[in-house]
Amino acid sequence: MASAPQNLDGWLTYVEQQHPKSIEMGLDRVREVATRLSLGRPAARVVTVGGTNGKGSTVAFLEAIARAAGWKVGAYTSPHLLRYNERVRIDGTDADDASLVEAFEAVEAARGDTPLTYFEFGTLSALWLFQRNGLDLAVLEIGLGGRLDAVNIVDPDVAVITTVDIDHTDWLGNDRETIGAEKAGIARAWKPLVLGEVDSPSSVLRHAYAIGANALRLGSDFFHEPIDSQRWRWREVGAELELPSPALTAPSQRANAATAIAALRALPGEAVPDEAFAEGVAKAVLPGRLQQVTHEDIDVVLDVGHNPQAARELATWLQAHPIAGKTRVVFAALADKDVRSVVDAFASVPLHWFLAGLSSGPRAQTAEQLATRLDDVIATAASLHASVDAALRAALDASAPGDRVLVFGSFHTVADALQVLHSGR
Repeated sequence: MASAPQNLDGWLTYVEQQHPKSIEMGLDRVREVATRLSLGRPAARVVTVGGTNGKGSTVAFLEAIARAAGWKVGAYTSPHLLRYNERVRIDGTDADDASLVEAFEAVEAARGDTPLTYFEFGTLSALWLFQRNGLDLAVLEIGLGGRLDAVNIVDPDVAVITTVDIDHTDWLGNDRETIGAEKAGIARAWKPLVLGEVDSPSSVLRHAYAIGANALRLGSDFFHEPIDSQRWRWREVGAELELPSPALTAPSQRANAATAIAALRALPGEAVPDEAFAEGVAKAVLPGRLQQVTHEDIDVVLDVGHNPQAARELATWLQAHPIAGKTRVVFAALADKDVRSVVDAFASVPLHWFLAGLSSGPRAQTAEQLATRLDDVIATAASLHASVDAALRAALDASAPGDRVLVFGSFHTVADALQVLHSGR
């Protein structure tokens, strides 16, 4: 390395440039660099969280509940919305630039000629930081799949699989059973594996049985049920908790909270007090998950949902929260997403569509390309815009107080929209 980058932006650019165009999948390279870094366990206890949807929210619940119990918690998530620092949190605070630069320097010095992807480099940096901070708990979100994800070099005390649905088919397969087998790779022999959906694929359960993992299943081993509009109950055999409604409002958030509770109760060692569960459930927040912003008396809802399962969740929420005015949708998605199935999820919801292009990265696509893929579904009734910025401004201009604008389709989509809304223009 001729000259080291001088700041975090410089390091992120450098790391992205090091990503080989083709690289052998597997954990051998990451483990080799981790050994050179003398990486041990990142915390006294570790929970890894995989799944198609609900990972980020489940991490947020785990983090908030554990912090309410007085634990020192590190959380590693991806991708970020506005700043890379969001990916690495210690005690509820995003890592500062100087700490991340120090971690990147350590990984670069240790890797030598070993190639690393952007995500692998970032994962090792986060683990290096966590190890130096005396954490009681590390919560690590799987980036993609599970079995071959860089996070999977860490042996968790509890593994979580939130949901399994069709996404990232180029890497993971075209059906839930194949995808489930990849995600099940985060389970460990004789350790708890918490499953956050009632109908987990058979491949997940087979793998758990084969390695002796203790599968704890929503709807079989733990349950959630409403009490009234403000309260709900979590229960398992011999124990129950009465809890406030989550601050996160999507229909699936109670299941995500229930899954986080089951995972924390399955951890060895110090138990979480009941009051911490209630406090954490009520306080957990996460940008870009049905995030609601008011812009000049118009309600704007932002969600990073980008696959059919997430779209069905959004459609359910819209139907449960009708408004007197119109709902306009700003939709921009990456080129490898099943956009037709995403849009089909809204077939019974009256919407006005504003299709936008995404310009960053190899999976970008224009609004015209997106419209072509949607052809007779909504394309003829949608307006096309070069960017999320332009689409959002057009949707806001067409709206009046009492209307609603929904922005969704990817992390990029929500990030671009938040920048517009934060600018105040």
